[in-house]
Amino acid sequence: MRAPVLLSVAALLAAGCGSESSEARGPSTSLTITSRSAPGARPVVRTLRCDPVGGTLGNRAAACRRLHALTDPFAETPPDTACTEIYGGPASAVVKGTFAGRTISTTFGRRDGCEIERWQRHRFLFPPSLGGGSGPS
Repeated sequence: MRAPVLLSVAALLAAGCGSESSEARGPSTSLTITSRSAPGARPVVRTLRCDPVGGTLGNRAAACRRLHALTDPFAETPPDTACTEIYGGPASAVVKGTFAGRTISTTFGRRDGCEIERWQRHRFLFPPSLGGGSGPS
């Protein structure tokens, strides 16, 4: 009697060890990040996927962790926000795709203090040559 019960339990456990569906893991993240050092400059295109981690961006796993730790990471600066009139340079980036299952399309630049701060929070997505970091640690 004991052997059939153990076999049944083992079969149930093995059935539960299959690959998880994307729904079981949570909403997907799949981004295309297109960066330019200046208008008209040659673009640098990188991709990032989370759950499972993949893409061409360096330090993908750390980037996924950092991105998901941010509160509403792709929110635009509200239009009524007072921003310092500081110019941070001509670099820009466009991020498109899905984040946590939501479709996103947003632009990053450094035209004023608010946008510079927003760029800095996301610099791990951009090439180091554009004032981005080498990636999250």
